[in-house]
Amino acid sequence: MGNRTYIVADVEPLDVDGVRTVEVGTAVWLVAFIALLPFYGTLEESGRLWWLWTCLAGFGLGLFGLEYCRRRRKVRAEMAAQQ
Repeated sequence: MGNRTYIVADVEPLDVDGVRTVEVGTAVWLVAFIALLPFYGTLEESGRLWWLWTCLAGFGLGLFGLEYCRRRRKVRAEMAAQQ
């Protein structure tokens, strides 16, 4: 496809360990769960109650992911300190 030259900027990634990203995602799942709670009856009648439980599962899995990312950040910091 021709000769192309790609220039790569010398920029560090903003969120290397992913903790902030997982925190925001977990918070969004919690907010969605709380926002859907007043519509429990409507969701049940329309057969979409699974929306509520999906939000709760997303929040729970986000908590596990958050703990994983925090441990990973700690291990990476310890490895960097040893070098």
